[in-house]
Amino acid sequence: MIYGKLWLVVKPTVGIPLFLAAVAVGSFAVHVALLTNTTWVKRFLNGKEAVVAVADTAAPAAAAPAAAVKK
Repeated sequence: MIYGKLWLVVKPTVGIPLFLAAVAVGSFAVHVALLTNTTWVKRFLNGKEAVVAVADTAAPAAAAPAAAVKK
């Protein structure tokens, strides 16, 4: 273990719950940020139907080659 000496300073009965609480708070903060800064997450979680953008699949016509210039 890389940080094995850490447990000589911090007791595992304090360090492990503190670490797990920090992970839970961080995860909660990420989810709150997603809900407040996006519009599609709320619709997704509420079960609304997705809006699909349709792309034009027809390729544009190729430009005619330039006429050869005679010298």
